[in-house]
Amino acid sequence: MDFQEFYEQVLKIKNLPLPGSHSHHKMSPAFRKQWLELNKIKAQNPKKAGVMALFYPNSEQLTHLLLILRKTYQGVHSNQIAFPGGKLEPEDENLMETALRETYEEVGVPSESVEVLKELSEVYIPPSNYLVQPFFGVYHKPELFRIQESEVEALVEVRLSDFLDKSNLSEEKLSTSYAKNISVPAFKLNGYTVWGATAMMLSEIKELLEQVL
Repeated sequence: MDFQEFYEQVLKIKNLPLPGSHSHHKMSPAFRKQWLELNKIKAQNPKKAGVMALFYPNSEQLTHLLLILRKTYQGVHSNQIAFPGGKLEPEDENLMETALRETYEEVGVPSESVEVLKELSEVYIPPSNYLVQPFFGVYHKPELFRIQESEVEALVEVRLSDFLDKSNLSEEKLSTSYAKNISVPAFKLNGYTVWGATAMMLSEIKELLEQVL
């Protein structure tokens, strides 16, 4: 889809109610319900993070969504597909500033070049005890992305048409650092399996886009 046409249509999401838990549930692993039943989120005193769902035009002016592949490290989110973003730091005034700062640090997009259209629904991540605030942003004239090599293994530039294609939804068997051979709903994007919190956020974004495009 041409980016200018996408941008003109997507402005309408500002006035839409958030699908929230209804859309998250579509991409939630079954064991997540057990975690949330056992844990009262506020009682866990979760750490806070902000992430950016960034849409932009490629060189042919076709709309893409930017995801990243995390580095392999000793942690529950090692080598996973995610949005640019990270934890709230003391110097951040709010979580939107966190998301913008981390997007600049991780993929080189200047904060002033991102137009944030909407704050999305929070997602709690039990394994790492993070409460994540996603934002929907657009980047009109992207320069070359610059990755933070210490944290980002690769960029995953997803065509809008692939993201919205229902055939790219699947059920996958996975093993993680905290669960073995589990069945999870997932997106298949650019050859990667995208599941968990990122898939839940993507589900809400997809539902919003389907209402305006």
